[in-house]
Amino acid sequence: MKSVTVVDHPLVQHKLSIMRNKETSTASFRRLLREISLLLCYEVTRDLELTTTRIDTPLEPMDAPILEGKKLVFASVLRAGNGLLDGMLDLVPAARVAHVGLYRDHDTLEAVEYFFKAPSDLEDRLIIVVDPMLATGNSSIAAVDKLKDRGATNIRFLCLLAAPEGIENFTKAHPDVPVFTASIDSHLNEKGYIVPGLGDAGDRMYGTK
Repeated sequence: MKSVTVVDHPLVQHKLSIMRNKETSTASFRRLLREISLLLCYEVTRDLELTTTRIDTPLEPMDAPILEGKKLVFASVLRAGNGLLDGMLDLVPAARVAHVGLYRDHDTLEAVEYFFKAPSDLEDRLIIVVDPMLATGNSSIAAVDKLKDRGATNIRFLCLLAAPEGIENFTKAHPDVPVFTASIDSHLNEKGYIVPGLGDAGDRMYGTK
């Protein structure tokens, strides 16, 4: 799993434990997801390239570091991806946003696309795909397929939880896309849910069933 990074920061793990608890309220779950996504975003952007620009501080001029290249794109896999997106935009408010609408067919567990909207110049940008759960990997693979079809070449995938089965499927389909996650859980159950997991992230975030 050379292409997988587990973000084991104590604050990430602490917040994730609270989110796993079935007694955690919708409001608290939503707040924690926003907080943890900011911390995960910090890690997935750790090696962004920098250049310098000349500025005047109150004391003297200096060559100050700034991000190099075009603005990032955060690609949210709807609907649950939006929970990660909010916190990431708190950290990088100038990022462009793509939306990939996919749902998982509960019988086949395959991804079905219903919406796609993204900036036109994806080939020139770093794309960070966000989806809380990497379970079977089908939705994540389909989202990256779509982005690559639109010209994206520099892609990273960020999730809250991953199952070993999902990581295996995803990395086989997209070996060039590194994965960042807060936890690799035990396995998938017969319904394709991550165990021990935290349930359905979208339902818990939006209070739906």
